[in-house]
Amino acid sequence: QVPRGAGGALIGGILLAGGAWVLSNSLFNVDGGHRAIKYRRISGVSKEIYSEGTHINIPWFETPIVYDVRAKPRNVASLTGTKDLQMVNITCRVLSRPQVEALPQIYRTLGADYDERVLPSIVNEVLKSVVAQFNASQLITQREMVAKLVRENLSKRAARFNILLDDVSLTHLAFSPEFTAAVEAKQVAQQEA
Repeated sequence: QVPRGAGGALIGGILLAGGAWVLSNSLFNVDGGHRAIKYRRISGVSKEIYSEGTHINIPWFETPIVYDVRAKPRNVASLTGTKDLQMVNITCRVLSRPQVEALPQIYRTLGADYDERVLPSIVNEVLKSVVAQFNASQLITQREMVAKLVRENLSKRAARFNILLDDVSLTHLAFSPEFTAAVEAKQVAQQEA
C-alpha cells in the first residue's frame, strides 16, 4: 500500500522535473564572437539575428542555429596550368567570415557549413583563372600582382555568397620537378658560359 500523500508527491515531483526540463530548454546562449538565428517549425528561418548573451526559445518549435562570425583561416591547394602550359602547385590562405546581416540567407541557401561548401571551389576557380594569365617566370617575378588579382577576384566571388574575406595570400608556389630541373640546368649553363 502506498501512503496517502505519496501519490501527490510523485505527481508534484514529475511536474517539477518537467517544469525544470522546459525551463532549461527554453534558454540558449550565444558566446562571444558568435551570432544566432532561429529555425521555427511553423514559419521557417527567422530574420532576427541574436547577439551574444542568453536568449529565450520555445522548445521543440524553435531551434537556435549558432554561427561563429570570427575570421577563420583556410588553406586551399590547387594544381593549375600557367599561360606557357607549366603545371604549378599553388596554395592560397584565406581568412573568411560570414556577413552577419545575411546569416538567415546563408542558412537558407548554403546551410551551417557554408564555408566548406563554397570556399574550396571558388578559390580553385579564381586561382586557375588568374594563374592562366601569367607564364611561369611571371608568377615568380610578378607575385604581388598575381596575389592582388587573386585577392580582388576572390573577394568579388565570395561576396556573392555573403562571405567576407579579411585576408587572401599566396603561401606556396611550386613548379613541376621537370620544370625546376630545366631552370636549374639553364642557370648552370649561363654561369659556365
